[in-house]
Amino acid sequence: MARIKLDRIDLRILRDLQENGRMTNVELARRVGISPPPCLRRVRALERERCIRGYHAELDSESLGFGVTVFAHVGLSSQAESDLIAFEKMVGEWPEVRECHMLAGETDFLLKIVAADWDAYQRFLTSKLTAARNVSVVKSALAIRTATYRPGVPVERAVGWEEAKAKADSRPARPGASPAGRQRRSS
Repeated sequence: MARIKLDRIDLRILRDLQENGRMTNVELARRVGISPPPCLRRVRALERERCIRGYHAELDSESLGFGVTVFAHVGLSSQAESDLIAFEKMVGEWPEVRECHMLAGETDFLLKIVAADWDAYQRFLTSKLTAARNVSVVKSALAIRTATYRPGVPVERAVGWEEAKAKADSRPARPGASPAGRQRRSS
């Protein structure tokens, strides 16, 4: 897949929207140092290029009755491409499965599954997951707590971030401009 060229402003837009997807275009434009119309054009272009794939509300699973999170390591009997695709399609239809990752190594898939409690997970495990065609082994790991949760990616580590930052830092400052390139407002 071809990587698109992102400049300093694009990367700031991505970083800021990842932190707060509800930010208004006016606020986003102010933060990245451009006016709202070109900011909106850039956001739309980033959406078209699939750098931004969507906007979501982060829900609290426990307050909605899902007190158990389980990571299930799933091994399949066959790793033929058609069987892998069939498994992905099947688990994609189960609302309890929140994430499905195909892995290299001992385990074929890692599933993140939510359930009301341990009994509900066991019912899901025995009635759906282990009963599924081609599933040969399931090893469950119950999450005790989540110490770090960061959806998205570390934009500051993205290809081009340091280069764009260095280029911006090497430009001579305009009179009255802040280090980020935005005009200071006088009080």
